[in-house]
Amino acid sequence: MNSLELMVPPPIVMLVTALVMWLLSVFLPGFTLHALHSVTAAAIIGLAGLSLGMAGIIAFKRAQTTVDPRRPGSASTLVTSGIYRLTRNPMYLGILLVLIAWAIFLGNGLSLLFAFAFAMYIHRYQIRPEERFLQQKFGTDFASYKAKVRMWI
Repeated sequence: MNSLELMVPPPIVMLVTALVMWLLSVFLPGFTLHALHSVTAAAIIGLAGLSLGMAGIIAFKRAQTTVDPRRPGSASTLVTSGIYRLTRNPMYLGILLVLIAWAIFLGNGLSLLFAFAFAMYIHRYQIRPEERFLQQKFGTDFASYKAKVRMWI
């Protein structure tokens, strides 16, 4: 396992990413794209992201399994129902949508790139290690689930 894997909690990664996005919009206003800026679109996408993330958390709570992303090995149940029938990572997808909404609100093209940098980081240092643990713990059940449900959307 790489030293960065599962180390930084995704909400912290999200907050740091959001801060960097804001700083880029303040200090590099030349990358502002007025066509990108939309409070309405940002609100709709942001609410969709919050809803997805909450649906994932609620499904985990109902299954009485851990929501701590740093300890996937302590998962007691493989959750495949509810929102998990549509995406294997609704919480991370929700965060990504919130960051995209933030970039749209800021109207900064570089900020939008950082939302996607978040997705690449989370994929490498959070999702891949989580899925390794789930494969080890749940074996063919997880392999079957993975074959049916996409990682993101």
